[in-house]
Amino acid sequence: MNNIKTKAPNYTFALIVMFAVLFLIGFITTMNNSMIEFCKQAFNLKDSQGQLVNTAFYGAYALSIPFGLMMNKIGYKKTLLLGLAIVGIGFIINYLGISSLLGMETSVIYSVFLGSMFIVALGIVMLQLVANPYVMVLGSPEKGAFRMTLANALNSAATTVAPVFITYVIIAGKAPTPDAVPTPYLGLGIFTLILCAILFFMKLPNINEAEQAEEASGEHKEYKSSVFKYSHVWLGMLGIFFYMGIELGVPSMLPAYFKSNPSLLEYGTATEFLSYYWGGMMIGRFAGAVILNKFKPRHILSVCLICGAICVATSFVLSGIASVYAMLAAGLFHSVMWPLVFNLGLQELGPHTKAASGIINLGVVGGATLPLVMGAIVDNPALGVGYAIALMFLYYIYVFWFCNFGSKIGLKK
Repeated sequence: MNNIKTKAPNYTFALIVMFAVLFLIGFITTMNNSMIEFCKQAFNLKDSQGQLVNTAFYGAYALSIPFGLMMNKIGYKKTLLLGLAIVGIGFIINYLGISSLLGMETSVIYSVFLGSMFIVALGIVMLQLVANPYVMVLGSPEKGAFRMTLANALNSAATTVAPVFITYVIIAGKAPTPDAVPTPYLGLGIFTLILCAILFFMKLPNINEAEQAEEASGEHKEYKSSVFKYSHVWLGMLGIFFYMGIELGVPSMLPAYFKSNPSLLEYGTATEFLSYYWGGMMIGRFAGAVILNKFKPRHILSVCLICGAICVATSFVLSGIASVYAMLAAGLFHSVMWPLVFNLGLQELGPHTKAASGIINLGVVGGATLPLVMGAIVDNPALGVGYAIALMFLYYIYVFWFCNFGSKIGLKK
């Protein structure tokens, strides 16, 4: 009898790379959202027009499915390198395009800004497609949710740093004009291209998800002929769609909330307060990585959805700065929602994991559409920011249903 045990592969370096990529994704994504208020002033925009920054960025996720199918063909590393290259090129186009058009109509410059951020977002989509499923499979399946939550905690660290970077580096002491926008993006573009060049020469493991699942369970598993036949994947995509409304609801609406309550300005600007929201998400994700070792992911997600909704509801009851802190506190509970929804959507997929990641990531277009709808409600004199924030309760309800019911459809008991 052969008692020799196969040595478990060491995925430490690959995980470090993915953690760094998720940090970069979080930094760029949050920086994009934090620039909305500055862009509104620089380009003289309405609330709904300012939300076009989110639309341009998150609209790129509409290509998640073809990108996911592409990743299924070329693998994790090539998709990672292509994504980094596109992000870097997009930032450089931003710098060169805006710099060459200074003095023209602000609407023209704003269009170039939106176009370049769409290109950046195409690269971010590819990075998201790599990072989430890759972290899931770099180790035992039962610890997948733990690894994703830890990785997203580092992503949240970036989302906490980004608003501070915006406030004290990009727009510090600068008048809100188009020429103040492009320079920092050039630095990000160069950094991303350097990172791409370094990773090109480094080796990353290639994972066979079906074989890994069989090794972990000790039994042969049969999978459906196509990823498109798994109901919980599509419902998970909708879960991410509405989660985007939850995550972006507070930071997207906070500037409008401050505008509707001028007395709040004595405490600071909305951008300054956003670091508390993203900081709460960072703390929640680090805490979640610990708690996930003791409780089931579905239970944690359910509790966080209820507590997040309570925080937003409390902001309607309170007034003044207390209502702001109630909204910001929701970030603590929003923290673990992304990795847990994503994890539930990727259950029992084996060889379809890469393609399923593309389908689920399609839900991120919620970040392009839902803030735009909320911005339109804010611009409507008959409605206003209160009605826009109230929409978040519909988002909470769907994600709660997916967590406890939708994610179980079609799976083995």
